Amino acid sequence: MGRRPQPQIKERLLDACADHALAHGLPDRLEPLATATGTSARMLIYHFGTRDALLRAVLGHARQRQLDTFGDLLRARPGEPYTATLNRAWISITGPDGQPYLRMFGQLRESAEQQLWPNFRRTATTDWLGPLEDGLRSIGRPDLATLVLAVIRGLLMDLDATGDTTRTDRAFHDFIDSLDAVEHLPSGHRSTAYPSQGRAGANTTGTDTASGT
Repeated sequence: MGRRPQPQIKERLLDACADHALAHGLPDRLEPLATATGTSARMLIYHFGTRDALLRAVLGHARQRQLDTFGDLLRARPGEPYTATLNRAWISITGPDGQPYLRMFGQLRESAEQQLWPNFRRTATTDWLGPLEDGLRSIGRPDLATLVLAVIRGLLMDLDATGDTTRTDRAFHDFIDSLDAVEHLPSGHRSTAYPSQGRAGANTTGTDTASGT
């Protein structure tokens, strides 16, 4: 008789595999993950079926951790200006807590590993629009979510390419200052501070998502 599924063991293994992948990158062999989990490649295959299925599960698990962590950071808080919320989120995303996710998902976009998650580029964008829209609704401008996301992604690309933390931090703070001006406008004037300049029928599905945020 075959063994029955053991979901608790599988979840523990997945946690350990995600920890290892975030710290060291997604491996192309099972042995590093087996060592990290204190088990064997054979047992990993038993629980996850195939190598690719395990790697997809690791990516999905790590992504959910990132969404839970940074989604909470982007949540509007009573009595706190949303620009302060965004500033704290930027510090965390670019700091030690966020760097493992940026490395993992940045590599995913650029390598053959993308085949493990073919629609990741689109998902990496749409995942963050909802939380940003909810947060920006607190200043009456949920429509600015795409702009804010584009600025964050662009600066993360810059930071990854140059390592210039001082300059990218300053650029983000300059942008936050412009949003702060919008937040303190009377509500009747907010809609004209950043007028919409959308193009009818514009195709946005091919946008380079640059970072793993």
